[in-house]
Amino acid sequence: MLWSDPENEPPEEMRDMQAMLRRAGILLALAMVLAMFVVGLH
Repeated sequence: MLWSDPENEPPEEMRDMQAMLRRAGILLALAMVLAMFVVGLH
């Protein structure tokens, strides 16, 4: 890494981004399931 921080701990922004990406992934998966369900009903 370019900046000096402890090796084993990622910086705060990176942890926030990872949490946000994880949440977005779960939402996307739920939306896909819901979309398939709706398409299956028609």
